[in-house]
Amino acid sequence: MTTTTATGTVADPLALEHQVCFALSVAARNVVAVYRPWLEPMGLTHPQYLVMLALWQHGPLSVKRLSDLLQLDPGTLSPLVKRLESGGLVTRNRDPRDERNLAIALTDRGRALRAEAERIPAGIVERLGMEISELTELHASLTRVIGAARQALGDQA
Repeated sequence: MTTTTATGTVADPLALEHQVCFALSVAARNVVAVYRPWLEPMGLTHPQYLVMLALWQHGPLSVKRLSDLLQLDPGTLSPLVKRLESGGLVTRNRDPRDERNLAIALTDRGRALRAEAERIPAGIVERLGMEISELTELHASLTRVIGAARQALGDQA
C-alpha cells in the first residue's frame, strides 16, 4: 500500500527503512557490538557493564533502585548481578536498614575495574567516527523517545 505525501511523492507507510522501531533496533544491536571488543577483555557483557556503570556512579544500591535506574525488571536484573557476584565484582547482602532488601555493592576488584572502563567512552566515540555534539544530540533525542514511550505505556515500561 502507498500513500501520497504533501509533496506529491508516494510513500509506503510500512516500508522497513522508514520504521523508527527498525532503526532503533539495528542501531542498538550495532552499537552494542561496537562495545564488545572493549568489554570482553574485562569479562563483561553490555548489560553487566550497565550495572557496573550504575554502581560506579551511585555506590551501593538496593536491587529495586538499581532496577529503576537501569529500567530493567528485577527478574532480568537478578541473573546479571549473580554473574557479576560470581566474577568477584559485586556483593549481594541484606540491607541492614531493611532486611527484606538486597544491597548490591562493588568489591575492591569491581571498583578497580573502573580505571580500565574509563577508556571506553572515548574509544567508542573514536570507533564510531562521530562528533561528540552529534552523539549528545542523539542521546537527547533518544531520551525524549524513551520518555514518550514510557508515557504512552502509562509508565509501565
